Amino acid sequence: MADEFELIRRYLAPLAAGNPAALDLTDDAAIFQPPSGEDLAIAADAMVAGIHFLPDDPPESVGRKLLRVNLSDLAAMGARPLGYLTTLALPPAEAERWLAGLAAGLAEDQRDFGLALLGGDLTRSEAPPTISLTILGALPRGRSLRRGAARAGDRLFVSGSIGDATLGLAVLQGALAPADSAARDALVRRYRLPEPRVALGRALLERDLARAAIDLSDGLLADAGHVAAASGLGLRIEQARVPRSPAAAALLAEQPDLAERLPSGGDDYELLFCVAPERVPAVEALSAELGLALTEIGAAEPGKGVTLIDAEGRALRPGQSGWQHF
Repeated sequence: MADEFELIRRYLAPLAAGNPAALDLTDDAAIFQPPSGEDLAIAADAMVAGIHFLPDDPPESVGRKLLRVNLSDLAAMGARPLGYLTTLALPPAEAERWLAGLAAGLAEDQRDFGLALLGGDLTRSEAPPTISLTILGALPRGRSLRRGAARAGDRLFVSGSIGDATLGLAVLQGALAPADSAARDALVRRYRLPEPRVALGRALLERDLARAAIDLSDGLLADAGHVAAASGLGLRIEQARVPRSPAAAALLAEQPDLAERLPSGGDDYELLFCVAPERVPAVEALSAELGLALTEIGAAEPGKGVTLIDAEGRALRPGQSGWQHF
């Protein structure tokens, strides 16, 4: 097997090519100059085989998902991506296969999202593959989207559709078997390759359209609860208005009981955001401009926590609110 430095040269150095800050991955650290007049946004996530991804998930999709979940954190702040560092702990017997796959997936998404590798670390591990990524983004000086700025009366919006990733994971685990192969593939893709809403987040900030925002990583109810707690308000969500994709809607029509799991399912990586009533028309115009569904699902109101309302106006009590990291 090639040694550490040969593996870095072969698989990781190409991801840093053309990025002067990375110094060709030949020094002890990158030298990064923040953009003039802007603030840095910094986020990090880690993924462990068997916990955050399935052991037989392709390394290409694992690398892309890790980059995308970090991009989603930047999107929730309204930031534009600049670069990233990654740390890889891999079993020696699997290292080259994993590095080849990770590098191929990361290279594809680097092109799509306009950023490059700055550096990181590669180490051996006898445990399952573990990878982490730290991402840097830029924000207008003194401005960002935050969780704690919602006000009573704000309208609650969500991007895209909710629940696909939960259903996709169930498909991969063998718990669901959609008859329609196209629907199956769509749900699995949503679990493996979320779509970070970077353009949406930047527009919400730059056009002053959102007061508070969060990305939906742990589940709709759990993440809405973070906004409610940070803002000192209650959030009311109308279950019937939560958007579903065609693939999810078809599956729910066959198995209605699945709907109970979706408000607490994670991995959607859509944006949930609060909008002043007078800014709702501008948000609707932005939806058309981006070609992205932005759906009003509830409102902020005096109180605490999150209330999920059914079609008859009754408060529902889901068994759990979302993913727990510990």
